[in-house]
Amino acid sequence: MQEIIQVDAFTREPFSGNPAAVCVMDGPADEGWMQRVAAEMNLSETAFLHPDPGGGFHLRWFTPTAEVELCGHATLASAHVLWEYGHLPPDLPARFFTASGELGAVLQESDGRRWIELDFPATLVEEAPPPEGLGAALGAEPIFYGQSRFDAFCELASEDAVRALRPDIAALGRLPVRGIIVTAGGTDYDAVSRFFGPKVGVPEDPVTGSAHCAIGPHFSARLGKRQLRCFQASRRGGELRLRVEGSRVRIAGQAVTVLRGQLMA
Repeated sequence: MQEIIQVDAFTREPFSGNPAAVCVMDGPADEGWMQRVAAEMNLSETAFLHPDPGGGFHLRWFTPTAEVELCGHATLASAHVLWEYGHLPPDLPARFFTASGELGAVLQESDGRRWIELDFPATLVEEAPPPEGLGAALGAEPIFYGQSRFDAFCELASEDAVRALRPDIAALGRLPVRGIIVTAGGTDYDAVSRFFGPKVGVPEDPVTGSAHCAIGPHFSARLGKRQLRCFQASRRGGELRLRVEGSRVRIAGQAVTVLRGQLMA
């Protein structure tokens, strides 16, 4: 039997933020089995990790339908599980070997609360012509359109426009990108966003750490600030704190365990 833990990431309140399942294994597992487990969990991401003999952990992420190259909230959930359940001493950083290179995480205390800060690569956005039908699929016309390594990037005119979106999910799923980042400058936050990933089986992701690898550099340059407070305005919602440092983005969030169980198959 294999333990699996469900964690709500980018929140300190259960049943908010973005849920991820985390499976800490003794060694590598069959890819088909991992995909079937992810489909069974039916969360936006399920993370599988196992220790490396030289230190650190190998980490892979699966949506219900596909493996992805980078995922923020399931990495934060994985770090939380490692420290919370004795796989790693809390005074040591977590090191993850992934399809996007080596990623890191450290525990921090701020405002009397415990935060997990991830060390992720920046995914810069290059302005591009929007694909035909994008505005109709979104239900809003971007004031800026670009593409990052993974996703379409749509900046809207206002926070209210982001929050009010009711897109055509099927139409978004026909675009040739992993997902669609929709963002705008905020009132209480430097940036607000939403993320849609129907092509990889995630109609709307509650809180998307990897999207902020693009959001962070974009608004850091726009606002002339290295440190940003961001909010993903999904139904569940989640808060992220960013530090933009050249080719890296430090993404800080909180996490809480909501479920521990045993896989019987």
